[in-house]
Amino acid sequence: MDAITTIKATLQEKIGATIVEIEDRSDLHKHHQGHHNAPVGSGHYDAIVVASSFAGKTTMQQHRMVYAALSDQMQTTIHALSLQTYTPEQWSQRSSS
Repeated sequence: MDAITTIKATLQEKIGATIVEIEDRSDLHKHHQGHHNAPVGSGHYDAIVVASSFAGKTTMQQHRMVYAALSDQMQTTIHALSLQTYTPEQWSQRSSS
């Protein structure tokens, strides 16, 4: 299973994410010093995560939930993760605008 598939499956299982969109941005960071010190195979990802479990939580709390769910993958398959998190209601309002 590749890293993106694993990340998606983990977020669906651990926080009940209904939408997980991930873009591998590792190529944009291949010359950065931090990338050279990162574990082999780790990547930079942009992620959009939609989960009803985010309801009533601040953005920081939502991001902490994602990082906690992915803790086993952080600094191994994930070197950097840029997050956008939404409840299903926020997502539907965003996409209908």
